[in-house]
Amino acid sequence: MQKRLSEIEVGKTVIITSFEKDDIFLKLMEMGCVPGETILVDQKAPLGDPISILVAGYNLSLRISEADNIWVEEVSIASNSNK
Repeated sequence: MQKRLSEIEVGKTVIITSFEKDDIFLKLMEMGCVPGETILVDQKAPLGDPISILVAGYNLSLRISEADNIWVEEVSIASNSNK
């Protein structure tokens, strides 16, 4: 099931599936956020904005308005244990 990155809880690992707005796509792509990339939601500020994610080996802080435009899918732990 797809969700917005802003809806994901701290500690969850997700895969980027798409972007809602094309104008932010280029900016995020330059920072390593591309469809198919696995990211970890690392921290959220006390009021929820900004959030910190681990992507491509480094921490990246995003505004909630930016995270709202990133569609992700949670990584299923069960599918990984069958390998």
